[in-house]
Amino acid sequence: MMYPEAVKIKEIVDNSQKIVIIQADNPDGDSLGSALALEHILGDMGKEPILYCGVDMPSYLRYMQGWDRIVRDIPQQFDASIIVDASTTTLLEKLYDSGQQKWLASKPNIVLDHHATVDNVVPFASVMINDGTRASAGELIYMIARQLDWKVSVQAQEFLMTSILGDTQGLTNQLASAETYRIMAEFVENGVDRPHLEDIRREYSKMPTQIFRYKGDLIQRAEFAADGALATVTIPQKEINEYSPLYNPAPLIQNDLLQTLGVRVAIVFKSYADGKITAAIRANSSAPVAAKLAEHFGGGGHTYASGFKITDGRPFNEVKSECLRTATELLAKLEEGNTHEDPQHAHATT
Repeated sequence: MMYPEAVKIKEIVDNSQKIVIIQADNPDGDSLGSALALEHILGDMGKEPILYCGVDMPSYLRYMQGWDRIVRDIPQQFDASIIVDASTTTLLEKLYDSGQQKWLASKPNIVLDHHATVDNVVPFASVMINDGTRASAGELIYMIARQLDWKVSVQAQEFLMTSILGDTQGLTNQLASAETYRIMAEFVENGVDRPHLEDIRREYSKMPTQIFRYKGDLIQRAEFAADGALATVTIPQKEINEYSPLYNPAPLIQNDLLQTLGVRVAIVFKSYADGKITAAIRANSSAPVAAKLAEHFGGGGHTYASGFKITDGRPFNEVKSECLRTATELLAKLEEGNTHEDPQHAHATT
């Protein structure tokens, strides 16, 4: 696929020297991998890339070399900015709280995302590509770089591979297309060592003893609904304060929830003392409902990984009940659709 917007992207990059690369306030493997890959791509072009994120990088992502170059403040002097893996202001709360979005709005801004439909789209974007057919923002960046004949070093390809592996859950969900596999093959042919990437990821993902014991507590507290198809865990403010600096509770437990027999959707709620509520949603390949569930609450994401945030003061139990009810309805509609397709499929094969 050729992107007509790439012409504008090239113009902005060609006319800029200092370029800020921005991640959302919920960094993950895709956003960090995409940011670090862009840093290398722009650096090889003679540009001066600056990495920004409004929050500290989670410890489980620090296996990616270069995470420590990320700053918490937008520099006063820069020529353009690129937002990766986010196209909504909802995920840039730290920027808006500090007023730094005004600086971005005064310069050319590029948004590169793959979450298809989102609310509160970044209003100051000079050019935006939000391609929901891409497995990750990293895959999108690679396609744009290839279209513009930008050099993508082996180091940059390593980060792009990491971004793809992150959002496709190791190439196990439906986000990975045939083209995704072809791109991964290109990376391997060019010298990217996937087993090595997995080794260092596993090494940095090792948890302290107290986190291991905490994971056991979370497993004990897991709740199941919709005949076992929904699994939830709730993290209160005290545990957010105590454990989040060491390991994000959501990825600590979410994959295990999805590995439980019958579970199709796993939701980790965080309940804050100020009334804020967040939900991290993950779905397995048989239940592509994560994005629709998040959108119901004004959030966003893709079909297998999404999230939302509530700040209107609604009681936690009310939000949780509505989330479970909505998720149950979405799963029922999914089953309805599958049931309707069965007779047609049977007719076609007789």
